[in-house]
Amino acid sequence: MMNVLASFATTGYSLTPLPAFNDNYIWLLEYAGHALVVDPGEAEPVLLALQQRNLVLSAILITHHHGDHTGGVNDLLRYAPDAVVYGPASERIPSRNVAVKQDDQLHIPDLKLTCTVVDIPGHTAGHVAYYSIPEGCPPLLFCGDTIFSMGCGRLFEGTPAQMVSSLGKLTSLPPDTLICCAHEYTLSNARWALTVEPDNPALLARYEEALQQRADNLPTVPTSLQTELATNPFLRIREPDVVHAATARAQTPLATSVDVFACLREWKNQA
Repeated sequence: MMNVLASFATTGYSLTPLPAFNDNYIWLLEYAGHALVVDPGEAEPVLLALQQRNLVLSAILITHHHGDHTGGVNDLLRYAPDAVVYGPASERIPSRNVAVKQDDQLHIPDLKLTCTVVDIPGHTAGHVAYYSIPEGCPPLLFCGDTIFSMGCGRLFEGTPAQMVSSLGKLTSLPPDTLICCAHEYTLSNARWALTVEPDNPALLARYEEALQQRADNLPTVPTSLQTELATNPFLRIREPDVVHAATARAQTPLATSVDVFACLREWKNQA
């Protein structure tokens, strides 16, 4: 995983997950002395990185309104008042300059970057993701709390049907897309996923990899969409083994993929 991040150096870009709080990540993408950050729930880790690396903060991308994703915005703007804050149009985002919605194209010239906005309601009603392909790099998806490694976000404001639709949008992206999620939940997600698919060899291998990464005090993300399609139960709701496990858990037939997802989400809530 760290080789993936290190490989950005040959492109002029650098991608870093900055730890925050107990298990959050604030994503920092830098290029030619400029930076953007995604979901800065607190300012201190970002300010430290900006100062240590002598970076100008050009943009702040917000995926949804929860405080652990927005709490540092105003402090960052006091340090970098010219930074542009992008956030979902249908949610209250502190100091937002640009309200974004499905298919908007965000041009961030300081980083030679264009981001496409994807509406992904479910975790919150107005949650968005940002998809971009920096020159020479694999595609990046900043997805907040919608997809985690081997998991997905709780449904605080949306419905199972909305989340299934949102996940469907994201799984249509290229398989080498790097999933830049906002929390270090991988080990707990993997342990639960193994109760759903205990004989999935890709899942077993990913769990072992994640155990070693955490033992080495390394982040387990970004993960790739290809890996998630092979290991994440919430993206595998049409796979026979997952359907069978969910049906056994529900103790009743599940008529649709949305029913399978809803069962899995409630199962994970209780794990």
